[in-house]
Amino acid sequence: MNTRSCPDRFGLMALIAALVLLIAAVALSLVPPPAQAASLTRVTNFGTNPTGLNMYVYVPDRVAPRPAMLVMVHFCGGSASAVHNGNGRDYVTAADRLGYVIVYPEATRDGHCFDVSTPNALRRNGGGDSTGIMSMVSYARQRYNADAARIVVAGFSSGAMMTNVLAAQYPDVFSAGSAFSGVPAGCFATTNGSLWNSQCSGGNLLKTPQQWGDQARAMYPGYTGRYPRMQLWHGTTDTTLAYPNFGEELDQWTNLHGVSRTPVSTDQPQPSWTRTRYGTTGTTATIEGISIQGTGHSLPMAGMLAYSIAFLGLDKPPTTTTTTTTTTTPVPAGGCKVTASVSAWNTGLTETITIANTSAGAVNGWQLRFTLPGGQTITSGWSANYSPTSGEVTARNADYNAQIPPNGSVQIGFQATHTGDSAAAGEFTLNGERCAVG
Repeated sequence: MNTRSCPDRFGLMALIAALVLLIAAVALSLVPPPAQAASLTRVTNFGTNPTGLNMYVYVPDRVAPRPAMLVMVHFCGGSASAVHNGNGRDYVTAADRLGYVIVYPEATRDGHCFDVSTPNALRRNGGGDSTGIMSMVSYARQRYNADAARIVVAGFSSGAMMTNVLAAQYPDVFSAGSAFSGVPAGCFATTNGSLWNSQCSGGNLLKTPQQWGDQARAMYPGYTGRYPRMQLWHGTTDTTLAYPNFGEELDQWTNLHGVSRTPVSTDQPQPSWTRTRYGTTGTTATIEGISIQGTGHSLPMAGMLAYSIAFLGLDKPPTTTTTTTTTTTPVPAGGCKVTASVSAWNTGLTETITIANTSAGAVNGWQLRFTLPGGQTITSGWSANYSPTSGEVTARNADYNAQIPPNGSVQIGFQATHTGDSAAAGEFTLNGERCAVG
């Protein structure tokens, strides 16, 4: 037996083994890491934010083309993560399945409640919490190419109160709302700077449907368009925001929609639930109220968010953006004003344009013409149809925002590429009338 052959053989085997391990290590290094799973993400610099709210978004791994957008507003003492990982979790799992985007406003003041009380908070573009939330909506609508006809809002307790306020102040933005344990828009109004109204919370602030409707209409004076569909939930033994507020909410929204306060249908989806529908029936009724017998301030409960998701239309396909066939109305001289703001980076930008009707009459159907700086080309847009994509552009209203009421406004925007000049568009005319810029 050759005594040298075994050590040589073992040495050769060791060398081969080392080479195999080296090849395996190299191969593993060439394999890309697994994609990071979708998670709750903080967004900064999203726009005007007068009260210092935080913004978080959840974008599922598979986003639908032109996705719906849910604005999810937390409860007093809550946070974005509290609803994302807690009692709003069913919205998240549905987003993973249906591909919609969730925007989470987060209150940062002591107590983490949303302001639905002060004068600034109860006026469209008034500089309160709702102003910051709408900046989040505009940012996300552009960033994720959201379906402007499927932007909806839902909230719990303080978030439910904000849901009512947002739907009243921005009826041209939201298509539907779902409020769990809330109060009518404006019910929590105060004049001393306090964010708490004991008369309202106790269910002792009672008004007629017309009075509640007028209070909501005062948040967006001059608006004559449609209001969002509303779904309202309340427990009969709620002592935090007392149960009479449920009836007052129904009074307000039936009045805003101009439908009878007498329900068109009544049923019990669950043994302790009583559901009433107003205006129309079906899953996407005009107004839906669900009263939960023997339940306090603890909504939502298991199974409720599935009904909310269906009511809000989050399970529906994207809408088709169309141009209205309404004949455009003339705009009086000096009857319009345009404000444009740009956020630019490298070779891209987004531009938000606010069109204000400063005349005494409504504008029904509109075309806004403007000139883009040289080198800019529109790649996508929202709330209008744009053509051509460079030079002198005409933005034509979508079917849902054709009317601009007296002293009202609409907001549109687009994303564009540029070759160095990222300035805002100029030379604005509305239905042929030159607009002031400012």
